[in-house]
Amino acid sequence: MSLVSGPGRAQVADASLPDELQLVVEKHVKYIQSLDKRKDELEYWLTEHLRLNGVYWGLTALHLLGHPNGLPRDDTIDFVLSCQHESGGFGPAPGHDAHMLYTVSAVQILVTVDALDELEKRGKTGREGVGRYIAQLQDQVDGSFAGDEWGETDTRFLFGAFNALSLLRLLSYIDVTKAVSYVHACANFDGGYGVSPGAESHAGQIFVCVGALAIAERLDLVDKDRLGSWLSERQLNNGGLNGRPEKLEDVCYSWWVMSSLAMIGKLDWIDKEKLSHFILQCQDPELGGIADRPGDAVDVFHTVFGIAGLSLIGYPGLKPVDPV
Repeated sequence: MSLVSGPGRAQVADASLPDELQLVVEKHVKYIQSLDKRKDELEYWLTEHLRLNGVYWGLTALHLLGHPNGLPRDDTIDFVLSCQHESGGFGPAPGHDAHMLYTVSAVQILVTVDALDELEKRGKTGREGVGRYIAQLQDQVDGSFAGDEWGETDTRFLFGAFNALSLLRLLSYIDVTKAVSYVHACANFDGGYGVSPGAESHAGQIFVCVGALAIAERLDLVDKDRLGSWLSERQLNNGGLNGRPEKLEDVCYSWWVMSSLAMIGKLDWIDKEKLSHFILQCQDPELGGIADRPGDAVDVFHTVFGIAGLSLIGYPGLKPVDPV
């Protein structure tokens, strides 16, 4: 799966756009299916470090669009397993180092295509080996998680550990209580969460922190009204959402913001009609794909999160998505 942007572009927002925009489902399906056929482009190889993530994004978008078999299952499984290391972790592509983020994508893909049995049969380690790789990245003192052996910590990695281990039914491999305490220490006065204790609130980090608390069944620790207010303030006049104050709107926050609101029961605090119109303006109606904002080049990252955002707000014809 290529992370190459384009070739299409989102529509330019202006008065000539039709009032009733429609999601061009078949165009998006064909766009995603075309991404691995662009190997003659330099950008295809420059984005190799995101290849496994790209497969997950494309696969998820296809499932939400009602085309779960849009990618060849056997080839998908073969590629995922080719990315695994003896440590149990996964890299983004063969020959790349293992990292938490790619390991999470690998687990998510295998679960999505119902292939955990293939991990047991053909993987360099089975399910428990993956669990051990993730567990050894936890700091036993404060409960945080590193992304890899080099030790960078980030609440993204903590959520990734919770997500993957819950899918593998191996949450018992880590100290959940310490991890929850670490997330709680990342809470800010505005109700949001940052990358680490004391860091600025950001919609992406809010998603991972609230998501981790949801998996741990500790949403009681969230100041839901205060957080809901902060998240609802992310909607701009054009209907799009930003990730923090004074920033531009971006389609990807249709997922980070809306999923967080869904987890705390405040999904109706956003104008869904305006958000839907904004997302649909960001699609290329001819070639498929969704961009970050109108007029920009489309890519698979914004395509999946735009579609997931539409699913969260109940856009007709899309499969429902779990906000966690």
